[in-house]
Amino acid sequence: MGTFSVLIEVGDVDGGEPMQLEAAVDTGAVHTMIPRSVSEQLRVRPQGREEFELADGTTVEYPVGTARVIVQRRDRWCPVIFGPDAECLLGATTLEILGFAVDPIEERLVAVKRRARPF
Repeated sequence: MGTFSVLIEVGDVDGGEPMQLEAAVDTGAVHTMIPRSVSEQLRVRPQGREEFELADGTTVEYPVGTARVIVQRRDRWCPVIFGPDAECLLGATTLEILGFAVDPIEERLVAVKRRARPF
């Protein structure tokens, strides 16, 4: 699948003013990645560090935490990776949390109905 970009907003969990970013939609990425410099500006603090495997097989370690992510007026707290300054990715977990599917043909996000699954 090709990649495309969307505008997202990222803020701290305390309700501070969010910052608008352009993020590449990457369903192969588990979590959303925001530039470390943005997390510092927003005062979003890391809650730990985790290892991740990149598409080329390289293993890297990045700080992780929770941030407020807003896409098309859908607003939730999501796990995020604080990565290199050139990287901003909207990952699969955030898409699921916010209730979006990816339309790769039209290169857009599609809101999906949430379904309750019985036990």
